[in-house]
Amino acid sequence: MGSLPATVPEFHFPDSSSKQTPIHNQSSIDETTLLNLFKSQQDYLNFFFNNLDIFQTLTFTRTLLDSSGTVFFSGVGKSGFVARKISQTLVSLGVPSGFLSPVDALHGDIGIITKRDVLVLFSKSGNTDELLRLVPCAKAKGAYLISVTSVEDNALARVCNMNVHLPLERELCPFNLAPVTSTAIQMIFGDTVAIALMGARNLTREEYACNHPAGRIGKSLIFKVTDVMKKQDESPVCKETDLIMDQLVELTSKGCGCLLVIDQDYHLIGTFTDGDLRRTLKASGEAIFKLTVGEMCNRNPRTISPDAMAVEAMKKMEAPPSPVQFLPVVDYENRVIGIVTLHGLVSAGL
Repeated sequence: MGSLPATVPEFHFPDSSSKQTPIHNQSSIDETTLLNLFKSQQDYLNFFFNNLDIFQTLTFTRTLLDSSGTVFFSGVGKSGFVARKISQTLVSLGVPSGFLSPVDALHGDIGIITKRDVLVLFSKSGNTDELLRLVPCAKAKGAYLISVTSVEDNALARVCNMNVHLPLERELCPFNLAPVTSTAIQMIFGDTVAIALMGARNLTREEYACNHPAGRIGKSLIFKVTDVMKKQDESPVCKETDLIMDQLVELTSKGCGCLLVIDQDYHLIGTFTDGDLRRTLKASGEAIFKLTVGEMCNRNPRTISPDAMAVEAMKKMEAPPSPVQFLPVVDYENRVIGIVTLHGLVSAGL
């Protein structure tokens, strides 16, 4: 997409009393129209940033930080989707949180609320009937109620313990009806507060990873080599005195593309790969039938400890001078306890 123009063509508004996003009665969208819409949305978001009461926001953030219970969020329609998303973000950061459907709450789910909890109600107008009906029930449970709204002097703000006003100039919608700007500022507000809480709680990278074990970041910080390696009995091993041609089945059947050459106590002597086999066959011809694995193996292979992080194994495989597809896993006495492969790391999501 092209960059925003330095000067955006002036919009013509049918109602001179209020700014209105222009309606283009055409079946296609040209570049200028689209860029104008993005510029308008940018202006409306800037209005929010320039007029947000930071003291009010700080009080809200500290209230969530100091909560000894669960921070619940609720909302209806698009505001409900935003409330649910913000709650999920907090949960991922280790903050006890949940989404409370205002309708389901009045049919039993209010039972989860306690006097230690905070209930945050998202509503653009602050006059949402479902939320207003929820307020007295939540108060009866002793919860601390906070409304987050964009209309001044609304009903919800008057009945809650605290109100946070999110300044809204207008919706991007040409009719000023579809909640596309109001939900954007709700999301920005909630996610920014979430990151402030993350910092205040001194959440570490490792703690964040523990909350995202299925994600790549989580796996890279949680998984150790021992979690992703093939165990000793699954590893392709042979003795250095074994003939190369006698070990072809072992070389190809374990899915590692290599042999780990060991002594009788499983100490690692070296490695022999399918690449080594091709090179030996090309160089030796029929003499390969008399060669032992020990004569042709690499006696200085890269290895890794079972307690090393799995992501470290991947970095070691990719390190110069040339990448490898596997690493023998050895203990402090250089005894083979398994093998980790690039395919295994990728399959684990790293």
